[in-house]
Amino acid sequence: MEVYSEHYVNPKTERFVNKIWCLDNSIGESSIENKLVLPNGCFNLAFVTGNAIQVHTSKAKYEMNEGVYFCSQMTNKVLVNIHPKTKVTIVQLHTWTLSLFPKYDLSDFTDSIIKINLEELPFKIQIDSDIEIILNTINTYFEALSDLNSEKNTIEKICEIIKNKEEVSVSEISEALKSSQRSLQIKFKTATGLTIKKYIQILKFRKSVDQMANSDLEKLKLTDIALYNKYFDQSHFIKKFKDVTKTTPKTFDPDSYFLSHKR
Repeated sequence: MEVYSEHYVNPKTERFVNKIWCLDNSIGESSIENKLVLPNGCFNLAFVTGNAIQVHTSKAKYEMNEGVYFCSQMTNKVLVNIHPKTKVTIVQLHTWTLSLFPKYDLSDFTDSIIKINLEELPFKIQIDSDIEIILNTINTYFEALSDLNSEKNTIEKICEIIKNKEEVSVSEISEALKSSQRSLQIKFKTATGLTIKKYIQILKFRKSVDQMANSDLEKLKLTDIALYNKYFDQSHFIKKFKDVTKTTPKTFDPDSYFLSHKR
């Protein structure tokens, strides 16, 4: 049985939800230990059933027993241990999704996880539901949310500009949106916990890792990866890589990580 699997939402829902992914050790008799997850610019809503999953972020160690958890933006690698008889179903939310709920101030919430009550979710769901039921629930809710919010808000517009331009500065984003840099920075930090610059760095880093994971590392030159992903040079790329993973690109082992499937 595959421990890691991905499930995809409808096109309209994809505006707010990147995918649903599962870590399944529900029939396992032993723990799955020392697996790693990398930052990717998304929030995660995790449904834990069975025993527990242990997660080490750069700030704290979390023992996540059965329940619902909200996971902030991560800026460094996360270590994961999945106990036997445990399954985690994770709804991966795009960076701007939480900005649709302005009552949440996430300015100081990164590399952290909180347990929430099931009743706090804006949709009704049983955490032990089959993946088809979870997909249907998520699609129904977020399709309706998209219909109610046909206009993109500031955070979504910022992320769209970053996604569509390989290299962009805060001043260029400010000019495109005809808003002050200070105003954009405050709004973005409140909605995501990240500065705009940090978010750009995370996307750039993740793009380079995905390129490495889906290529022949023996043939792929680090200089090519660095330049393709707009790092200054190979040394700059290696430094940024070590900042997040605490290892070098040359010793990078994709099998140690839960990485996105190539779509």
